[in-house]
Amino acid sequence: METATIPRVSPRVAIGRSHHLHVTFEGNSGESQVQTRIVTAHRPMLPLSLPRSDPGAADRRTVLRFMLGGACSLPAAALLGRPARAADAAHAIAMHGQPAQPAGFSHMAYVNPAAPKGGRLVQGVLGTFDSLNPFVVKGLPAQSLRGYVVESLLARGYDEPFTLYGLLAQSIETDDARSYATFTLDPRARFSDGKPVTPQDVIFSWEILRDKGRPNFRTYYAKVTKAEAIGARTVRFDLSQADDRELPLILGLMPILAKHAIDPATFEDTTFTPPVGSGPYVAGDVQPGRGVTFRRDPNYWGRDLAINRGLWNFDEIRFDYYRDGNTHFEAFKKGLCDVRAELDPTRWETGYDFPAARDGRVVQERFPTGLPKGMSGFVFNTRRPVFADARVREAILTLFDFEWVNHNFFFDQYRRTASYFEGSELSARGVTADARERALLAPFGDAVRPDILNGTWQPPVTDASGRDRKTLRRALTLLKQAGYDLKGTELRKHGSGEPLNFEILATTRDQERLGLAFSRDLKRAGIAVEVRMVDAVQFDRRRIAYDFDMMEYRWDQSLSPGNEQAFYWGSAAADVDGTRNYMGVRSKAIDAMIAALLAARERTEFVAAVRALDRLLMSGFYVVPLFHLPQQWVARWTTIRHPERTALFGYLPETWWSAKVSP
Repeated sequence: METATIPRVSPRVAIGRSHHLHVTFEGNSGESQVQTRIVTAHRPMLPLSLPRSDPGAADRRTVLRFMLGGACSLPAAALLGRPARAADAAHAIAMHGQPAQPAGFSHMAYVNPAAPKGGRLVQGVLGTFDSLNPFVVKGLPAQSLRGYVVESLLARGYDEPFTLYGLLAQSIETDDARSYATFTLDPRARFSDGKPVTPQDVIFSWEILRDKGRPNFRTYYAKVTKAEAIGARTVRFDLSQADDRELPLILGLMPILAKHAIDPATFEDTTFTPPVGSGPYVAGDVQPGRGVTFRRDPNYWGRDLAINRGLWNFDEIRFDYYRDGNTHFEAFKKGLCDVRAELDPTRWETGYDFPAARDGRVVQERFPTGLPKGMSGFVFNTRRPVFADARVREAILTLFDFEWVNHNFFFDQYRRTASYFEGSELSARGVTADARERALLAPFGDAVRPDILNGTWQPPVTDASGRDRKTLRRALTLLKQAGYDLKGTELRKHGSGEPLNFEILATTRDQERLGLAFSRDLKRAGIAVEVRMVDAVQFDRRRIAYDFDMMEYRWDQSLSPGNEQAFYWGSAAADVDGTRNYMGVRSKAIDAMIAALLAARERTEFVAAVRALDRLLMSGFYVVPLFHLPQQWVARWTTIRHPERTALFGYLPETWWSAKVSP
């Protein structure tokens, strides 16, 4: 198994519901306001043009419409009818409830506000890069330009599920319906070349990313009806047609580009010219494909902001790129990298027996995290007739011997996954459904199994022998109920005599090894399975077109899931190539829970909707759940230090500092 890249990338922003956004830049007391209005109107449209001659275009438009607005009805729809409250400018905005930090807070609890500044941090990255433009589809961009070099209007608080605090914008204003939002730029905000950040830069960033940026930017920003500059420091985005409560937050995280430093005609091209940003660092030494060095901007405008206190402590940060995990690990052992994240249990258990680790100069640490662990599993493609019956899927799940795999392959380091939001407050595993969940699920009868509704269902546990008879008997019982009988050493369908067999698609040696172990378990029940290895290009082509029986896949989740859930499990996504509804699930109940979580105003309502969604997905047995690490594993040289307290999101390299620098 390969190791993860050490730079912790900010979690993906989920999409929800909102309306229009308004950004205000106020002058200093006593200054006259310049009443300049720069208005850019945009009629909402689908962000991706599809040829009329494309036979799949209509279906893809259906999915895009589904993702961009309410395609389902839901029991909680009445929530949308609440009267709007008067808007007030605020220092922060939370997706649900109120921000944890009050106005005028001094620093976040997960930082060391007295951390010394200086020194150098070197991190390793697996892969390569051929561009310093992370905002477009073309090329492989270098990591961490966002945040380090290019900032956004607001910044995430990493102790809360989804709360943003002022950064380039010192305040945000919106109404209860989130039909608009108003951002007020900090008068101190400057780009690294000394030019001020203006409303024109904000609007330019929105326009160019909407029209020429990556597909996710185009999708999000196409929902804005109009953007206008009002006064010297105010930008207003009209979201009245968006019906997306998360859109003010998504716009708050929009990268703000320097209009004066960008040529729109070449924006979509790859480039090694460092971008002009407003962040704490500027890109310095660039070695294409090999490494990038970020150097502290000595004139960084935001160094004294509360949201930045205790962050950005190194004078220089370098990212070195490695082609494979072994090379990266050897570089770390030699001290060429300061920190590395580890995902390989074998290496974690046996690989750190080298001189620097033995004498304490390198330490291994486990960091807790409140983020969902994600769902990694063997995916049933229910478009295939062989997997149409949920009893067949449950029987196959029952036959997976996790305990044997964990002991023989992974030193018993993994934990079994059951929930799609495993290890977080959003998970329904081991939790009895409350009244809110039951009310949401009531219109859908027995869509959730009783043992999943009351929180008692767990994945089967074997004796780790690889020959567990109890799970085999349970699986054969389910298969008999589904119309299959064991004839000698083969499982066959009643009447037709058709054997139960399928193919597991794999593209890495780890996937192949796990698939072969699973095929051995299935063979005991008379199920014939072939593990087919293909190259990465063919694997992606078949995955995108749903041309597989079963494959291994992982869905990552945040603490604020949103519209992307329709892309993962929505009915409209089931038959459109390129979505992540790989199992082909079509469920009115699931569609309704997605709509309910998008409509939720309070965190309690939101958690109930997500847990109800989790129960529906578990009840469908759409995957054979695999496993997860219970904590984040990180090794570091002791010349690098970190705060005592870990954030809800886990370890944050931007809070670390050099032990070689005096306080």
